Amino acid sequence: MSPSPAEPVAEECEPPPSGKLSRERMLACALEIIDREGIDKLSMRRLARALHHDPMSLYRYAANKAALLDGVAEIVLSQLTVDPSDTDWLAQLRSVARQYRRLALAHPHVVPLLVTRPLATPLALSPPGTLRPLEAILALLTGAGFSGPDALHIYRALFGLLHGHVLNELQEIVDNPEETDDLLRLGLHRLPIGEFPLLRGLATALASYDGAAELESGLDILLNGLTAKLTPTT
Repeated sequence: MSPSPAEPVAEECEPPPSGKLSRERMLACALEIIDREGIDKLSMRRLARALHHDPMSLYRYAANKAALLDGVAEIVLSQLTVDPSDTDWLAQLRSVARQYRRLALAHPHVVPLLVTRPLATPLALSPPGTLRPLEAILALLTGAGFSGPDALHIYRALFGLLHGHVLNELQEIVDNPEETDDLLRLGLHRLPIGEFPLLRGLATALASYDGAAELESGLDILLNGLTAKLTPTT
C-alpha cells in the first residue's frame, strides 16, 4: 500500500543489532519521530514503516497510541535522576530542576506529554516510569525529616514551577532575528502603544531572556520560601 499524501513516510529509525523489534527500540523510534516533527505526526502505521515492521507487531508492546505516548514519556523521564540518599535536599532538588529543564529543551515536542497528559490520567493508572521521580523525591524529603504531606507539597510546588518555566522558555521566540532593535526583533512594534505601553517598554528585558538564570531565580524564591515555612521533624 502506498503512503497517503497526508502522511509522508518518516525517516527510517536505526534498526536494532538483532533485527528484532523490542519495546525499547519501538519507543526510541517513536521519540525520534516526535523530536523531528511533533506528536501529531506520530501514528502506529508510520512508526511501523520507520521500523520496517508490520503495524500489527507494534500492538504487542503498546495497545494504542495513548499507550505509546505514555511509553515515550517514561523513557524521557527515565533520564531524570534523583538521589534519595542525598543529605542536602535543597541541592538535590536544584539538580532535579536543572535536569528537567535540559530534558525539556532536548525534547520540546515531548513537553506536552510531561506537563498536560498526566492531568488526564488518574495517579494510580499512570505508567510506573512517570511516577518514579515522584516516589524518589518523596523518599528524599521524608528522609530529610519532612512529613509525607509536606514532602508532597514541596514536590507539587517544585514541578508547578518547572512546568510553568519550561512552557515559558519554549515560547520565547524571536520574530525577526535579523533586526537589531529589540522592539522589532520581538515584533512588539505591532502592539498598539496606547494599549501595551509596559509590555513594549520591556522589549530589552524580554530579548535578553536567559532560561537558565530565570530558573535559578525561580528556584531561589521557591526553595527559600519553602525552607522558611516548612520545618523537618527530625
